[in-house]
Amino acid sequence: MRADRLLSILLLLQNHERLTSKELAEKLEVSERTIHRDMEALSGAGVPVYAERGAGGGWSLSHGYRSNLTGLKTDELLSLLLASPTTLLRDLGMDESFDDALSKLESALPKTVQQSADNVRERLHIDGAGWHQSDETFPYLTLIQEAVWQERKLLIRYNRSGTEVERLIHPLGLVAKRSIWYLVAQVEEDLRTYRISRFISVQMLEESFVRPESFELASFWEQSTQDFKAALPRYPARIWVREQAMDRLAAERYVKIASTQSIENDWIEAEVEFHTLESACELVLGYGAQIKVIEPAPLRDKIIEVASATISLYL
Repeated sequence: MRADRLLSILLLLQNHERLTSKELAEKLEVSERTIHRDMEALSGAGVPVYAERGAGGGWSLSHGYRSNLTGLKTDELLSLLLASPTTLLRDLGMDESFDDALSKLESALPKTVQQSADNVRERLHIDGAGWHQSDETFPYLTLIQEAVWQERKLLIRYNRSGTEVERLIHPLGLVAKRSIWYLVAQVEEDLRTYRISRFISVQMLEESFVRPESFELASFWEQSTQDFKAALPRYPARIWVREQAMDRLAAERYVKIASTQSIENDWIEAEVEFHTLESACELVLGYGAQIKVIEPAPLRDKIIEVASATISLYL
């Protein structure tokens, strides 16, 4: 534990330049006496740490001293700082450890690289949450990225529901959702999200634009994702589910379980929301005799119709 604390002290001093014993003790949750002993240990190990007396004083590292803690190149460090915890890490309770590790990496970066990391985060967001895989291609991605970095306007033509549309946009940031790339852009006073694979042509103009100071790419993407999910169609139903199928149903991407209660034998009654009548019918039929629809009647009728047509193929 002491080795971890000594490393933390070194990183804190590199990041904050000067800290008092009290500030270090509070950050590391130890006594000031322990901090003094740790400083002696760092000094004995050859780390140029020294104390300044009086008001505004504290512990500092010699000017220009930095520890190369990782041996990683700047681009390698920046790529790590762009990462985000996956669902798997959250399930394992390791997402906070992931954030702590990135914080330590960032504090080890020179100030110029830290600034570069901030600039990258403002313009590129990696969303590692679950989403369907795709084999889409993105021939204009490099050009769009250059426009985002240089804050240059783009003239685009894209496919919107079968119609070709032309827009003059201010490209603010790129978002990678698994294997799909999106562009967040300002169009007049509105913020919009474009699926890059739908672009027909992209032209970077000489004219630049002023990036909105209040715009935060990650926050915008999170909110827009929530709005998108909230706007999805909902088809409520009441069903019976076999206990052994309940975990599988709960993991379905397009099903929301509102409430459940155990009933006779090994059946569970559940109030659920599907997306549409058609998707509900397809999903329920995939469970065979493990799901029984109680209501609504149109869904029961649809399932009977499709099941009867399937049976007739084998008679």
